[in-house]
Amino acid sequence: MNHQSGDIEYSRRSLLGSQSSVHDVQSINSSELMSRIESYEGLEKKVISDVRRTFCLFVTFDFLFVTLLWIIELNVNGGIKDALQKEVLQYDYYFSFFDIFVLSFFRFTVLILAYAIIRLRHWWAVAVTTATTCAFLLVKVILSKLFSQGAFGYVLPIMSFILAWIEAWFLDFKVLPQEAEEENRLLMIRRVSERAVLLPPAPMSEGQFYSPPESIADSDSDEETEEKQDDEKPLV
Repeated sequence: MNHQSGDIEYSRRSLLGSQSSVHDVQSINSSELMSRIESYEGLEKKVISDVRRTFCLFVTFDFLFVTLLWIIELNVNGGIKDALQKEVLQYDYYFSFFDIFVLSFFRFTVLILAYAIIRLRHWWAVAVTTATTCAFLLVKVILSKLFSQGAFGYVLPIMSFILAWIEAWFLDFKVLPQEAEEENRLLMIRRVSERAVLLPPAPMSEGQFYSPPESIADSDSDEETEEKQDDEKPLV
């Protein structure tokens, strides 16, 4: 009787242990899902993503770099005040670099407005700025007399052209694909979490119930009882 009660107690404990292990697995999975959802919701609540912020920093660098080159060019030509009066007030399309500076300011304004303030998720804004920059620079290099202005006649148009194309490449191949991938991950995790919440807990299978095998102790006790019965028999 003691062995049978011990086996029953052992099976009951194993059954409770299996139930608690299943419950723990379900709780771990739900907690992992909730943590992932919270992390992605935190990314979604950001004013601007990391890759988009990097793009905006590069756009700002484009404007400041072209401005720096233009200021250096003004100092080279005899002083900022006289050069500004010559290039801005007495603007000449064939000899002035002021329009390249204005073109850089145009790119900066449009791209920051579209991708930092409005947070546009399309490539049309950078396509407009890149196409406008390329068309203007090609016409200016062909018709103007910039090459007679020294090294800046080569540096400013080339750098403005390269920076405009880097902005287009970075937005099209880095910013938009990465943000779309993060959004798809968030939607997938939300769908999985909603399914996990709606589905009832799975019923316990027959394999989760433990039926202890016949113990060796029972067989030993049976042999002992048989030996006692044989001893009690009268000898003939």
